[in-house]
This record gives sequence, structure tokens and C-alpha cells, in this order.
Amino acid sequence: MGQEGRNIVDAVSGWLTVYDDGTVDRTWTGPPEVKFMSEPTPAHREFVDGVATADVVADEASGLRVRIYSPEKMEGEPEKLPVLLHFHGGGFCISRADWYMYYAPYTRLARVARVVVVSVYLRLAPEHRLPAAIEDGYGALMWLRAVAGGEVSEPWLEERADLGRVFLIGDSSGGNIVHQVAARAGKEGTAPVTVAGAIPIHPGFCRARRSKSELEQPETPFLTLDMVDKFIALALPEGATKDHPITCPMGEAAPPMEELELPPYLFCVAEQDLIKDTEMEFYEMMKKVGKEVELFVSGGVGHSFYLNKIAVDMDATTAAETEKLFEKIKEFIHSR
Repeated sequence: MGQEGRNIVDAVSGWLTVYDDGTVDRTWTGPPEVKFMSEPTPAHREFVDGVATADVVADEASGLRVRIYSPEKMEGEPEKLPVLLHFHGGGFCISRADWYMYYAPYTRLARVARVVVVSVYLRLAPEHRLPAAIEDGYGALMWLRAVAGGEVSEPWLEERADLGRVFLIGDSSGGNIVHQVAARAGKEGTAPVTVAGAIPIHPGFCRARRSKSELEQPETPFLTLDMVDKFIALALPEGATKDHPITCPMGEAAPPMEELELPPYLFCVAEQDLIKDTEMEFYEMMKKVGKEVELFVSGGVGHSFYLNKIAVDMDATTAAETEKLFEKIKEFIHSR
């Protein structure tokens, strides 16, 4: 039995418990020393370590919110900086834009890469199954378009953001959202906003059938087979399998890749990622049909390694690979 007589119907690797009354508890139940990473970090409109943050309601009707990271202006720097529209990971089921796990790397990325980051508070499954998170991601892009067109006002963006250079970025399941939003933007158009590039980082691409890397690569607190299976089962529409187009965009059920209008991709993979094989399958498909895609592989690290603040601070390999990843992202953005 769970709390107050409720029955637990599912639980996922310390991250999430689902009860039979439909409620979901996302209190971290794993090692207590890791808990700080899943705690919210308040926004601060003053500059802290060169970056200010604000939480903004993008759509009153739906309640869609975003967190904006704006770096302090440097001498000789252009007035306006490229925009990273960020979709957080968490298997579509956990995490928020204000978790410290995201606050730490994205304040750093805003500062290092000289970008304005707009990170979306995504609706979570199982309360909001897919495509809810995709709709939130695309809704945030449409809000940027409304700001660029003068239909709505957001001073933080009007002052510092170059909305003619928007890059989609997301880690893990957020990488799936990057691809879905990029494909829809290519189909429907986003002017006066320009989607200049897409950066899926260790996207949650998989198939119903286990891949070799799923069987052979080490599990980490950031990705276990339990998380892969259960989060996706809770997130996809009822009755769908991992071969669904959102989780398997290179599969037979997905729209043919060659028919999609896509921006240039910086496709980021970790050498020890559980789902590396299916990620690489997507990359090979992109290359095969002639899409502009650059592969960047982080050596000796696993899924979403750069979000693990403990490892970034304590482990030399994680620290070095995080720095290389951020430099590569900066180079990709500023070459376009």
C-alpha cells in the first residue's frame, strides 16, 4: 500500500511513483546526496555569475511558461545574441526547467556560448501523455514568433535576443522534441523567426526491440533500462510501442526523413550511452537522405553526463567532455 491507503501501480528508478488514484509523486527516493539536483532554483533578475534569469508566462490561455537565461553584456559584443530554445529531458515524465540539474549547465552555456536561453516548462506524462510535450515545445516557438512579429511584448527578448537565429536544443527526451518541433517548423514556416539549427543531445530514440548497446552499455542514475521502458510506456499514447514516430523517427511508422524540411543538425552522442545504437541509426538515416548533419561524440561518458553536477565537479573525464560539448555547441551556433 502507498500513502493514505493508495496503491502503488508503478515506480521508476527512484524518480517517480504512480498511484492507482491517478496521482504521481516525483519526490526523489534515491541516494539523498543527489536530491539537490532535482530541487527548483528560483529565478533571479539580477546577474549572478554573469547571467540573469526570469520565469515568464508565454501563453495565458494554456499556462505555458518558460525560463529565460540572459548573459550580461560584454564589451564589444553585439546588442543581440542567438537564442537557444531548450526542451528538458526526463523521459517526458520527470524534471522541470527550474531544476538545479538544468539551471547549473544552462547558466554556464548562456555565459560560455554567448546565447539567450529560453527553457520550456513542459507538461509531464502520465498526466499529460504525448504529444503534449511536443505541443508545448512548438507553442514556445510560436511565442517567439509572436514576440518577433510585435504581437506580444517580452522585454527580456526584445533587448537581447536575435530571433532571426533560433536554435532548438534538448537532451534525452528533449532531443526527441527538438526533432519533432524542427520538422513541424519546416512544414508550417516560422517567419519572422528563423530556426537556424537543431541540437539533439543524446535523444531518446529507440525501438521496441532491444539494441546491442542497451544490452551491453552500463546503466547510470540518468538512464537505466527500467527508465527507458517505463517512462516511454507512461508517456506514449495508450497502446503505442517504442516504434512510435516520436520515439523512433527513423522507423517505418515515421514520416519519410527525405520528405522533411530540416535545419542543419549538430547531433550529439555519448560513447557509453545505453541507447547509442538507435541514436546512431537516426544519424545514419539523416546522412543517407542528404540532410545537413554533423556528428559529435563525447568519449568515455554516458547519457546526459553533463547534467550530473557531482560528476562534472568531481570527475576529470566528465568535466573535460562537458567543456568540449559546450565549446562545440558554441562553435555550431556562431558559424551560422
